[in-house]
Amino acid sequence: MPEFIDFPLPDVGEGLTEADIVDWKVAVGDTVEVNDVLVEIETAKSLVELPSPHAGLITAILAEVGATVDVGAPIITIDIDPSGEPNAAPPAPAQEESATGDDATEDGGSGGVLVGYGTKVPTATRRPRKAAPAQAAPRRSEAIVLAKPPVRKLAKDLGVDLARVPGTGPGGIITRDDVREAAESSQVENLVVYPGDDRPWLDGGTVSADGRQTRVPVRSVRRRTAEAMVTSAFTAPHVTVFTTIDVTRTMKLVERLREDKEFDGVRVTPLLIAAKALILAIRRHPQISAAWDDDAQEIVYKHYINLGIAAATDRGLVVPNIKNAHRMGLRDLADAIADLTRTARSGKTPVAAMQDGTVTITNVGVFGIDTGTPILNPGESAILAFGAISQRPWVHKGKIKPRWVTQLALSFDHRLVDGELGSRVLADVAAVLERPSRALVWG
Repeated sequence: MPEFIDFPLPDVGEGLTEADIVDWKVAVGDTVEVNDVLVEIETAKSLVELPSPHAGLITAILAEVGATVDVGAPIITIDIDPSGEPNAAPPAPAQEESATGDDATEDGGSGGVLVGYGTKVPTATRRPRKAAPAQAAPRRSEAIVLAKPPVRKLAKDLGVDLARVPGTGPGGIITRDDVREAAESSQVENLVVYPGDDRPWLDGGTVSADGRQTRVPVRSVRRRTAEAMVTSAFTAPHVTVFTTIDVTRTMKLVERLREDKEFDGVRVTPLLIAAKALILAIRRHPQISAAWDDDAQEIVYKHYINLGIAAATDRGLVVPNIKNAHRMGLRDLADAIADLTRTARSGKTPVAAMQDGTVTITNVGVFGIDTGTPILNPGESAILAFGAISQRPWVHKGKIKPRWVTQLALSFDHRLVDGELGSRVLADVAAVLERPSRALVWG
């Protein structure tokens, strides 16, 4: 039978609580696939297109264009089983509510499906409504994951996210072997940033099912440090270190790359070299790629680099990020920066591009600013400010000469990053910008 799911307005990762409906890309009666764009919304910072988490038939649009909707409020209803037979007579709301409880019967709508995911009994139609209490719609993983209770328990015991496991059983059902294979493939040795080097900060941690994170309980020393920083004069425990460097060699490299056929069609700037330098510095000091989980009292070490680039737009500053930037060569990184910046300035940055960042660069130099004390992007532990590059008198090889000079500033979360670690990371970024040939040795 038809199965209706309300899609609530999601948190787009900017710390906002509401958004305006700008334009619906679908209408009642349309059929959509997963990731098809449903609607364009406007937050306080940008226009964002929301993709569909489900495939199915649009049965109701619950928010009008121009309406301001709270995060979590339903905005559209999708029938994820439009080919099913409809009920002869829709039940009353009270009957529908009871059908989803533990004591539901076959007549109430919980048929012989996997435990915990019985079918819902919908009304025949849904009328758009302007105001409705926020409802928690089923997560996408709950709607599409097929696994029997013993397999779900095994996955929970092994720390495997079933939403990421492809099912090889009949009809796509996930088997015990599927879960065990997923668990075996997520060992620490397979992590993308740590190729077997010494990593004592991960001791006692739990690796996520996909191998991309390790969660480590906050121990006494780090907890005391965090408490001291949080209760200090800072609202957030930011610390910033600065350095002034000669980037003449970087400027010459940029000119050579602009003439290189390999970089045809892409704008090469000093920001590209700064981004590569920051990636290399994090590879040398990966413990700076972390986040503080205050609710769980854990440090989350991230074994990947999603590099955020702060972009100024007509609607304000947004920070989309380049996924898995540590895996990119210089040309690929240049293309990614150009695409990210162009999309951000057009106001079309997708939700996913602003989530799960690990570190950020803010290029204040494009505004003629020497440096600043950048504020951390939520969920990250470091941000680099790249200042204006200008010619200044500089002592070079014992003589005062005009050289290209810039200033760098690195802000970091002092709960996670000590002064020594932050200074070493900034020193490594500076070393590559002063002498780009170091990238060949460190890369």
